[in-house]
Amino acid sequence: MVTPLLPKATAVWLIDNTSLSFEQIADFCGLHSLEVQGIADGEVAVGIVGLDPISNGQLTQAEIDRCQADTSARLQINKPTGDVPQPRRRGGRYTPVSRRGDRPDAISWLIKFHPELTDAQISKLVGTTKTTINAVRDRTHWNAQNIRPRDPVSLGICTQLELDEAVQKSAHRRKDEDRGKLMEEVAAAVAAEAAAVPLTPYEIKKQQVQKEESYDPRAEAEAVFGKSAEKKREDDKAASAKSFDELFKSSSRD
Repeated sequence: MVTPLLPKATAVWLIDNTSLSFEQIADFCGLHSLEVQGIADGEVAVGIVGLDPISNGQLTQAEIDRCQADTSARLQINKPTGDVPQPRRRGGRYTPVSRRGDRPDAISWLIKFHPELTDAQISKLVGTTKTTINAVRDRTHWNAQNIRPRDPVSLGICTQLELDEAVQKSAHRRKDEDRGKLMEEVAAAVAAEAAAVPLTPYEIKKQQVQKEESYDPRAEAEAVFGKSAEKKREDDKAASAKSFDELFKSSSRD
C-alpha cells in the first residue's frame, strides 16, 4: 500500500483541517485508527507539525470533499510523477502474499540484467534470502522450470528509485575495485621496469671483481674434467719425483 510522505504529520493536518473520520485518515496514512485517535487527543505525535498533502500534490481538495461527504469512501493518493520513497520498516522487507510467488522471477531478472549486484543487495530489494537467490542462480529452485525473468519494479516488489540506488552503489564499488587492480598493475610494471634498468659501469666492475675473487681454477677443472683432472695432477707429481731421482743419481755418479 502506498502511503504519503510523513504519514503522522499528514494525519495531524487532516485531523486539524478536515472532518474526515479516524478510519479514513488511518487508512490513508497507513496508521491504526486508535493511533489516529491518540493524535487527535494529543497523546500521540505531540509536537509534530502538520503536513499539507494538497500542497505537496498527494491529495486534491476534490478528493477530500468526496470522502467528507461519504464516510465509507476512502482517500486515493495521487499517482506521483516519479518514484516516491516509501517509509521502510525495521527488519526485512515485507512482501505481500500475492507478490511472493513473483520473487523468483524478480531475482532471475536482477541476476540476468544486473550481475554487478551482490546477493545482499538483491536480498534487500526483493525481500528474500541468499539461499533462494543461489537456488535461482544455480537452477536448483523447486519451481525452476516456470521461472522467467521479470522486472521487480513492474511487479511492484521494489521501486525504481531503490533499484537505481543499488545499481549506483554497485557501480561505485566496482570502480573502486578496478582502481585497486589498476594500482597493483602499475606497481608491478614499475617494479619490472626498475629491474630492467641496465647496470652502471661501477656495478658491472663490482660484479666482475666478486666473480674473480670467488674463482677457483681447481674446482672449475674438476667440474669440467671430473676425475681425469685429478689423475693428471697425480701423474705430474709422479713424473716430477722421477725426474728428481734421476737427476740426483746422475749427480752422485759424477
